[in-house]
Amino acid sequence: MMKRYLATSAIALCVAGAAHAEGQLNLYVWAESISPDLIAKFSQEHDVQVNVDGYTSNEDLLTKLQAGSSGYDLATPSQHFLRIMIDEGLIQNYGANTLTAYENIDPRWRNQWWDESQEYSIPIAYGTAGFVVNTELYNGPTDSLGHFFEPEGDLVGKIAMLSYPDEVVGAAQLYLGVPFCSEDPAEMKRVLDLLMAQKPAVAVYSSDNIASRLASGEVATHFWWDGEELKARVNGAPFALAMTKEGLVGWIDSMVIPVGAPNYDNAIKFIEFISEPENATEQMNFYAHSSPMTLVEENVVYTKEVAPELYPEVPVEFSRTCSPAAQDLVTRVWTQLLQ
Repeated sequence: MMKRYLATSAIALCVAGAAHAEGQLNLYVWAESISPDLIAKFSQEHDVQVNVDGYTSNEDLLTKLQAGSSGYDLATPSQHFLRIMIDEGLIQNYGANTLTAYENIDPRWRNQWWDESQEYSIPIAYGTAGFVVNTELYNGPTDSLGHFFEPEGDLVGKIAMLSYPDEVVGAAQLYLGVPFCSEDPAEMKRVLDLLMAQKPAVAVYSSDNIASRLASGEVATHFWWDGEELKARVNGAPFALAMTKEGLVGWIDSMVIPVGAPNYDNAIKFIEFISEPENATEQMNFYAHSSPMTLVEENVVYTKEVAPELYPEVPVEFSRTCSPAAQDLVTRVWTQLLQ
């Protein structure tokens, strides 16, 4: 899930000037998600060489950690995968709730179901996924998921969906009123029927090259993420995130320390560092996704006036960690859809 970036391979970043640093820090995070300026600043302040590898799905991260001996000191899973990692013993209890970083978390994001005790994680970013339209190609209504799941006119054959199920199936469930993590085969059959009926109108199921596909006119709408649409829009792309009345699918990513992390102390230092209000603000300005941290408000670039997509007034439903039975139904829906 959450293949939010166009990168298709891992990114290795070694901070310039840190070749002779005393320490190391190995990050495995969403591709292109951490401000290079902040990495350089941390490296200089703490005399640490920071190495960054990027992934494009939670599944990739989970597989890496399940294999063991990853060599990584810090990762940033989304909420439902974070819960899995806690339950499988893949990440460390680092006493997150005893850190200064914990005090900097907006209270509404503390001690949530994915980490009730807030011992395993500190959040770094949150946002939503929904339908993004090229407004030069489509100027019809966008206030309901029905316009996209049961399209007519200009949208037929001009819709693109992501290549994996979590958020797409979640959006279909929002439209139909089917609860997330449903174990009812009949309810999930309704989801499959909706997606199968939409399929002839879908040009491609892909999580790569989204910006170029939208901008070129290959498609008129693409299921995508708020921050990616925002960055493209402020750079001149004619894009808009549809604020559908049924809601948007939400996510929140958090910093965790894998079991066996070779540079535990430096991971703690980095978590504290990037959670400081000044640095959290710079990180939000770089990433263009919402921050769950206390910010220096006068320095925030993406305010509600500039970036309304980060401040949705429609419901937001966060993806959940489902039971094996519920997850099996989602897998069946997706397998049958793409056959």
